[in-house]
Amino acid sequence: MNQRINNSLSIPRILDANLDRAREGLRIIEEWCRFSLENTQLAEECKQMRQEIAHWHTSELRIARDTLNDPGTALSHPQEENRSSIEHLLQANLCRIQEALRVLEEYGKLYQAEMAIACKKMRYQVYTLESNLLEYNRCQKLKESLLYLVTSPADNILSIVEESLKGGLTLVQYRDKNSEDIIRLETAKKLCQLCHEYHALFIMNDRVDLALAVNADGLHLGQQDIPIALARQILGPNKIIGRSTTNPQEMAKAIAEGADYIGVGPVYGTPTKPGKTPVGLDYVNYALENSPVPWFAIGGIDNQNLPDVLNSGATQVAVVRAIMEADNPKKITQELLTKLSRNKHDRQH
Repeated sequence: MNQRINNSLSIPRILDANLDRAREGLRIIEEWCRFSLENTQLAEECKQMRQEIAHWHTSELRIARDTLNDPGTALSHPQEENRSSIEHLLQANLCRIQEALRVLEEYGKLYQAEMAIACKKMRYQVYTLESNLLEYNRCQKLKESLLYLVTSPADNILSIVEESLKGGLTLVQYRDKNSEDIIRLETAKKLCQLCHEYHALFIMNDRVDLALAVNADGLHLGQQDIPIALARQILGPNKIIGRSTTNPQEMAKAIAEGADYIGVGPVYGTPTKPGKTPVGLDYVNYALENSPVPWFAIGGIDNQNLPDVLNSGATQVAVVRAIMEADNPKKITQELLTKLSRNKHDRQH
């Protein structure tokens, strides 16, 4: 008899627990969208889903709850007790919502078919929310990254990049024009993993196939590379795509094609772009007045000439040799970031 009673209550208990779980997870995501991102659209989306879940959370299901005799309340896992970053926290709760909705969808089929259908629909909504939130976080990090390291080939590339990440770097592009593909793929995998361990963005230069293979945060394209629209078609809508520009016409074209950011340069002569005439500081000033998307001054910029670049209007810069050839990549990264941060603060005040 008791077993039959338990069986009759088991599905309502499962539904009650997962309705709670889904609502709690959505509330955590909603609070971040509301108070940190200040994104009304994403916050409203979370709120609407919470309210729909509340519609299915009837008194009949709540009555079935038996917290005292629930063996799951004592279960835990070390990963549940630690959140290493806000990205980790958001990802954990998005997974929690998706898992709960899947449970509600399956057990809902035995309880109320309409609930199962609604939860299936919401699960796909959460997948879209996850993509949009990831895209928004990437774009925010891009806007906040004052310093952009573009790598050059080096035997100790991983240690150089890691030292820079320790110095506060949050944006790295892997650029290697000459190595064999198998080497580039392996290096890209390691750099991408390293950047994500330090919560930095990883961008692949030129190669959309390698960007896709290692799940890079984005792709940087030169003027002779594939169209931005094709890159988006391959990588999906939520990745960052940048384009190098050397004049106002190229800038206008890149922006019209939907670049998330542009490179502005080369400001000074650089062996990275042999035979390329420097555009000078006038183009930097032009970008300040005309670019609606984030832009990075690039080309021969180092600790010595950085003040001139900043005085011309740059707030974000990309460097190669300044870090890749530095005796102490961590220290030079910190010095460059200090100057950039001070410049940003002065402009805001």
